[in-house]
Amino acid sequence: MDPAHDIEAKLLLLGGRVQGVGFRPFVYRLAQRFGLAGWVINRTGQVEIFAEGPPSALAQFAHALIAEAPPLARPEIISNHSVAAQALASFAILPSEESARPHIHVPPDYFACDDCLRELRDPLDRRYRYPFINCTQCGPRYTLIARLPYDRPNTTMAGFTLCPDCRQEYENPADRRFHAEPIACPACGPSLRFVSPGDPAVAETGAALAACVAALRAGGIAAVKGVGGYHLMCDARDDVALARLRRNKPRPHKPLAVMFPWRGPDGLDAVRESAAPDPQEARLLRDPSRPIVLVTKRAETTLSALIAPGLEEIGAFLPYSPLHHLLLDAFGAPLVATSANVRGEPVLTDNTEVEARLVRVAETFLHHNRPIERPADDPVFRVVAGRPRPIRLGRGIAPLELALPSTLRRPVLAVGGHMKNTVALAWDDRVVVSPHIGDLDAPRSLAVFEQVVADLQRLYGVRAEGIVCDAHPGYASTRWAIRSGLPLTRVFHHHAHASALAGEHPEVRRWLVFAWDGVGYGEDGTLWGGEALLGRPGAWKRAASMRPFHLPGGERAAREPWRSAVALCWEAGIEWRACPRDTALLRAAWGNRLNAPPSSAVGRLFDAAAALTGVNLESSFEGQGPTMLEAVAGEAAEPVALPLAPGGRGIACTDWAPLLPVLMDDARSVAERAAVFHESLAHALAAQARHLRARHGEFTVGLGGGVFQNRILTERALALLAAAGFDARLGATIPCNDAGIGYGQVIEFIAAA
Repeated sequence: MDPAHDIEAKLLLLGGRVQGVGFRPFVYRLAQRFGLAGWVINRTGQVEIFAEGPPSALAQFAHALIAEAPPLARPEIISNHSVAAQALASFAILPSEESARPHIHVPPDYFACDDCLRELRDPLDRRYRYPFINCTQCGPRYTLIARLPYDRPNTTMAGFTLCPDCRQEYENPADRRFHAEPIACPACGPSLRFVSPGDPAVAETGAALAACVAALRAGGIAAVKGVGGYHLMCDARDDVALARLRRNKPRPHKPLAVMFPWRGPDGLDAVRESAAPDPQEARLLRDPSRPIVLVTKRAETTLSALIAPGLEEIGAFLPYSPLHHLLLDAFGAPLVATSANVRGEPVLTDNTEVEARLVRVAETFLHHNRPIERPADDPVFRVVAGRPRPIRLGRGIAPLELALPSTLRRPVLAVGGHMKNTVALAWDDRVVVSPHIGDLDAPRSLAVFEQVVADLQRLYGVRAEGIVCDAHPGYASTRWAIRSGLPLTRVFHHHAHASALAGEHPEVRRWLVFAWDGVGYGEDGTLWGGEALLGRPGAWKRAASMRPFHLPGGERAAREPWRSAVALCWEAGIEWRACPRDTALLRAAWGNRLNAPPSSAVGRLFDAAAALTGVNLESSFEGQGPTMLEAVAGEAAEPVALPLAPGGRGIACTDWAPLLPVLMDDARSVAERAAVFHESLAHALAAQARHLRARHGEFTVGLGGGVFQNRILTERALALLAAAGFDARLGATIPCNDAGIGYGQVIEFIAAA
C-alpha cells in the first residue's frame, strides 16, 4: 500500500481561552508527538490548525487538544473539517493574523507557577531571585495588554528589548517560554527601585528589595507595586505600624487583608498559625486566582487585633507574584497588603501618582518600571453554604466571561450601579464582566470607569450600540449613560439583583427572589431593599416587602446607623433612651418628612439592630454595622415572630416592630440579641416564601442582594426553606452585592428585548 494514500488532512478551528496560555506551542509539541505536519495560527482570539498525517494520529491529536490542554487554557473545538492534504514536511507556528470578525478571550492575570518558582529559588538559574519571572503558564495578562492580538509589541513590555538568551527561549517552540509575551530576565527586563523620601533612591533590584524588607522590619509602611496596582504593606503583627496606617489612610475600622508566606507542603502552614481555614477555604486559598479569602482567625495569634477590629474573620491570601514570594520569604512573617488607594477609589498604578497621593500614608515606596495598563484589585471570596461566593471580582478572575441564555441582536454595555461598580459588555451570546472599579464618587473613579469601558470595547473588538443603566437618576453611572448619547435602557436596581441570580440558573423558569440590600431606587420612587420579587427576568413583580420606615437625614443614615435605629423607634412609638444624640430638631424634620425618604431596606434594619444593641453607632465603611452584628451573634436563639399582613396593591408586608424590645433589652447579652435578630429575619423570609407559595403556586427561591453576604442569615434561611420543601439558590459566580448589578442589567435587557 502506498503510504501517501494513508495521509489525511484536517482543518480545525478552536475558540475559548486560547490566547496568552501557551496554546500554540502546546499544539506544536502535540503535532510533533503524533508525527503530524501542518501549521497553527492565531486569528484574533481563535486558533486555526491545519494538520495532516495518518487518520489514527489525527484523531488522537484532536482528542488531546482538549483533554491535555494547558492548565490555564479553556479550548473549544468550533469546527473540524477534512481538507486536501498538502504533503508538508513539518509543523510550524505561523505569525498571528487579524480576522475580519475577532473572537477575543482576554486572559486575566495569573499567579506564579511552580516551574517559575523553582527557578526563582535556584541559585544556579539565570533568573534566580528575579521578581518578574514568568512563562506561558503564569504572569500578568489583562493588566499589561494594550491591544490584541496578544503579542509583545501590543503589551506594556514593548519597551523592553529581549536579550539573546530570552530571544532564543521566546522563539523556540519546544521551550515553555515560547511566545510568553511578558518574558524577561535581569539582563533585559523590568527592575525594582526603592524610594525613601529624603534618602537616595536604591535602583538595583536586589538592593531595592532588601531595602524594602529592612524598612518593613523596622516598622515602616511601604507602598509596593504589584501586578494590578500598589499594596500598602506593613508588619501584620505590629500594633504601632497598623495604628499609624489606619490613622493616616484614614481607615479606622475596615478590615485589612493579610498576605501570608508560602510555607509547608500545601503552602498554608503560616496561614494556619493565625487562622483556621476549613477544607473548602484551604482549596480556595490555593486556587490559581489566589483570592483574598475570609477565614476564621484563631484566638491565639501573633496578628495585631487592629487587622479586623470587632470581627472574627480575617481576609487571608497567599503570594501570587514572584515579587510577593520574594518579599514574604525574606520578611518571614505575614504582611498587611491592602489596596493602595484613596477611600473608595480604584487601586493606584502609577509610580509618580502613588507618591503624590499617598505621601502621608506610605513612608517608603517599592516601584518597578513595568507599566500597568489598567488597575485590577484583588478578588475577595467568602465560603457560604459550603461553596465559595465572590464578594469582589478582580485580578486572576476578571475579565469574567460568561455565556448568555440567548443571542443579542446588538452589543450593549451595562454600566452597573454607583457602589462597588463593575461594568458588563455583552454581544452575540457572550458577556464580559470587568474587574472591580469601585465607588463612583471621586473623579479618579470615574476616569478609571471610562477607561475600562473603552478598554473592554477595544480589546474585544466590540462597540456597544446601547447602554443599560440603573434607574436611579443620581447615580454617576446613570448620568454617564445619559451623556453617552446611545440608546438607553433603565433597569430597576432590585430587578438587576434578581436577574443576576437568575442569569446563573437559566434552567429556572419561575422565581421568587429575595432582593435584600442597603437601598436602591424602586418602581414607586421609594428606596427599596427588602423585596421579594416574583417572576423571571424582564417580568418581575413585587410580591412582598418589609414595613417601610423613614430615614432621617436620607443618605446620612448609611454612615450613621443610630439614625436608622431612632427612626424605627419613632415609627413604632417606642422611646430609645440610649440614643447617643440630641434628636429634637431631627425628630421635627422627620415628622414633617423633610429629608426623610421612606425605605424598606433590610440593610438599614441591620444597621438599626447594630445600633440598638450598642455594637455600632457610626460607620466608617459600608456594611460595618451588619458585619459587626454577625460577628458578635451567638448560637441560634428562639426567633421573634414578625407579623406578615397584606399591604397595598396586594404586597405582603412583614413588620419588624416586635424585634425592638428584644434588641433594647439590656438584660440579655449582646450575643443573644444579635442571634435573635438573625434568626427572626430568617424565619420572616421563610414565612414570606410559604405565604406566597400558597397564593401563587410553586417557584424556585433565590437569595440576592448584599445582605446575603451574611453567612448566618443566609445559611439559616436556606435551612428553613429546605425544611419547607423549597428549591433555594444562591449565586456562585457573580457577587450578590452591587458588583453584580451590571451583569444583572444585561440579563434583564435580554429578557425585555
